[in-house]
Amino acid sequence: MSSHTINNLTVNHSPVKGARSSRGFTLLEALIGFMILSIGMLGIASLQGISLKVGKTSVYGSVAMMKVEELFESMRANPTVLDTYVASGAGAGVANACSGAQGCTYAALALDDIFWWKQNLKAGLPSATSITTSVAVVPASSVPIVPAAAASNLATVTVTVNWSERNKDSSTSVVKTYTDSANICTAIPC
Repeated sequence: MSSHTINNLTVNHSPVKGARSSRGFTLLEALIGFMILSIGMLGIASLQGISLKVGKTSVYGSVAMMKVEELFESMRANPTVLDTYVASGAGAGVANACSGAQGCTYAALALDDIFWWKQNLKAGLPSATSITTSVAVVPASSVPIVPAAAASNLATVTVTVNWSERNKDSSTSVVKTYTDSANICTAIPC
């Protein structure tokens, strides 16, 4: 052991007691900390993936809802041919090129509405080949009427859209369904 005195300050150069027993301890602490951090980051990445899948399912449900409401509005604009909407609801419809410049019959317009509605569904939902739809109408004549009430011209229309999307818990697909009903006035007064 050596010592030096500089202006009444003494510095001893002696080995630190216990230094040999703590060698590598800082490295071990760093490795354990890194391992804990890595596990936390993997958990965050897993949650991110799950939230993306759930968010996508929510988007598909919103698309189905908007498209069904769009079809209801087409039916409200063309209420005299609800039977044509029902007949073509499960089919593909027909592109009749009905537009402002070209006149179409009410039935041709209904077929055109169904065609473009189906095209938009295929564009907005996954598994475009497995999308199925149905349109059902309860006509105003079959709606039970309370004897004291006047006859009603309201028909209840139910639209169902089914599509397949990837299951968030496995690699299989799951069928999702959206169904909505609306009252359509078929004649005035309703």
